Amino acid sequence: MRKIVAYVATSADGFIARPDGDVRWLDRPEPKGGYGMSAFYKTVDTVLLGRKTFDVGRKLGHPVFPGKKNYVFSRRLKAPPHPEVELLKGDVEQLGRTLRRRRGKDIWLVGGGELIGAFLDAGQVDELIVHVIPVLIGEGIPLVAPRHREVPLQLTATRRYSDGVVRLSYAVPRR
Repeated sequence: MRKIVAYVATSADGFIARPDGDVRWLDRPEPKGGYGMSAFYKTVDTVLLGRKTFDVGRKLGHPVFPGKKNYVFSRRLKAPPHPEVELLKGDVEQLGRTLRRRRGKDIWLVGGGELIGAFLDAGQVDELIVHVIPVLIGEGIPLVAPRHREVPLQLTATRRYSDGVVRLSYAVPRR
């Protein structure tokens, strides 16, 4: 069965973006070979984005992920925000199950924090891979939208890069 993998970057203080959605703090020289994104990208054929995350990508000139099936979740949009995007609404748990049953590679849960939180709450995340960037931004959008939750994680791997970035890989046990 396909896995749903949240593959993200955060500041050292746990934010995926500044309060206004700005992610320029992620612009930094990468070490040779990068952080494994090209290898990860080959393992997925579907991407899941919240509407706000899609809007940030569009502002940065990257409205879709090439060669992937692009889904945007929104409660407010009435039509897809881009010709290569399918709009999704409704029960995250059922949508996750439906996507898993389809043939294909793994599914990348791009974000943002609200969507990652909803998928975690629905038991629809299999792996959480977090690249911790060595910068403190003080405030912003948290990795996971705040709610009263406790989700145990099992550390499966760590990797330290020469520039101080650390990748933490976790399995999310089924509840």
